Amino acid sequence: MRPIVEVAGDMGLPADVLEPYGRYKAKVPLEAFPNVDTQGQLVVVTAMTPTPMGEGKTTTAIGLVQGLALLGRRPVLTLREPSLGPVFGIKGGGTGGGRSRVMPDTEINLHFTGDAHAVAAAHNLLAAITEAAVQHRTMPGLDASGIEWRRVTNVGDRSLRSIVTGLGGRGNGPVRDSGFDIDAASEIMAVLSLSTGYDDLRDRLGRLLVGYSRDGNPITATDLNVVGSMMALLKDALKPNLVQTEEGQPALVHTGPFGNIAHGSSSILADRLALNCGDIVVTEAGFATDLGFEKFVHIKTRSGGTPPAAAVVVVTVRALKWHGGVPVRELGNANLDALSRGMGNMEHSIGIVRHFGLPAVVAVNRFPDDRPDEIEAVKRAALDAGAHAVAESHAFASGGAGSTELAEAVISACKEPSQLHYLYPLEATIQEKVDILARQVYGAGDVSWERGALRQARRYAELGWNNLPICIAKTNLSISADPKLLGRPRGHTFPVTGIRISLGAGFVYPLAGEINTLPGLPRTPNAFKIDVDEKGNVVGLL
Repeated sequence: MRPIVEVAGDMGLPADVLEPYGRYKAKVPLEAFPNVDTQGQLVVVTAMTPTPMGEGKTTTAIGLVQGLALLGRRPVLTLREPSLGPVFGIKGGGTGGGRSRVMPDTEINLHFTGDAHAVAAAHNLLAAITEAAVQHRTMPGLDASGIEWRRVTNVGDRSLRSIVTGLGGRGNGPVRDSGFDIDAASEIMAVLSLSTGYDDLRDRLGRLLVGYSRDGNPITATDLNVVGSMMALLKDALKPNLVQTEEGQPALVHTGPFGNIAHGSSSILADRLALNCGDIVVTEAGFATDLGFEKFVHIKTRSGGTPPAAAVVVVTVRALKWHGGVPVRELGNANLDALSRGMGNMEHSIGIVRHFGLPAVVAVNRFPDDRPDEIEAVKRAALDAGAHAVAESHAFASGGAGSTELAEAVISACKEPSQLHYLYPLEATIQEKVDILARQVYGAGDVSWERGALRQARRYAELGWNNLPICIAKTNLSISADPKLLGRPRGHTFPVTGIRISLGAGFVYPLAGEINTLPGLPRTPNAFKIDVDEKGNVVGLL
């Protein structure tokens, strides 16, 4: 790895403005952001609907930055921070793979610069202050039944999903049903990601909704006089983290909001810093086009994020076969019929990008058992569906050298005239916005609202919270809300089973089915593989 001061120098950041965390990572204070007249262009890496195995979106994004550098550009990468829960659970690390990783990968996957811990501390402080207010009756009208703010942990622990707090007597606080979420699902993580500065962070923290009084009035963090203490815990976490790709290009890895009940993108501030320092910024949207990319546009850009110039849609032959009905054990076998049946999913993803007025570049992430006729079939279908270009990506095996074809296609797409537009106006009702997303993005024929969800949506409108973007929480394994509906389902009924609000982050999130916000450990978790060798190096993490 290069010393981080050298990487910062490539961005025009002098060493004395950095806050180093060792030799290979540093925070960049907000006052050190360059003030420039022109900015680079933003490219969002998204994907077709993934399989349970993952399709290499992060690896492709990192390889693309390395490929752009080989072509003489000044690229900067922005990514989400990995969450400890999945690292020790079933997913593993979130820093790419093969020859396309962000470094130092072990540290990024573990404690990094402590941002996630700061988020958890601020979140749980608010929970403790809220319950203390009930215990001491310092917030008129608030009792235990009105509290909605849960706690967070950084470990996947299914036994904490639903709990009862305050057992053991009156001195232990109010007895109430509660639970834990993973720290990435904290609304404070989403707030941190969407904040454009300290003043904005303070305003958003003040709007955090902890519950309702007995007469139905909302109670916020401002009402509990805790915003200043949360600001103190989060003051350093707001600063973007600078690291590097495996080939030495600048990478800003900052914030890690959940990709389902939140928008699943890295921070607005990281993008802003990158755009001030590079000519092309590559970022990633969580999950696929129907979730991550749609939320990137409707939530992140509306919160002050820079509109993208183009999008990369990552596809794999094996994912297309999966969506064509092939079981996992047979994905390596030749099956052009199944591949053809699965093409609808890719075509739909391309269509979503084009709905927003952007050119789509399809990146075919190559695997060793892909066949030439399969690759050619994918390329033809992608171009027929309106893709600006199709390129093979060998980022895992060859790093930047395996990504120059994709980099050239992205440079070409960024030269195309584009005008980002939204699918719904903010002034539409919550029901109208959900209906537009269900029909235009998820391919639904109609929307079914459970009575309680509809009643809550109307309540939000009465409280003046109607003019917020929508953040649909649904499965990532299907365009629809049913993970069993593979390919390109159409005409289905889209169910809204509940609805909640992230008032501080600034969006409403309807629930389409049961959404798990605290993963459990599998029978054989990744934690079993991880250790420290005799030299003090972490092994088995990646």
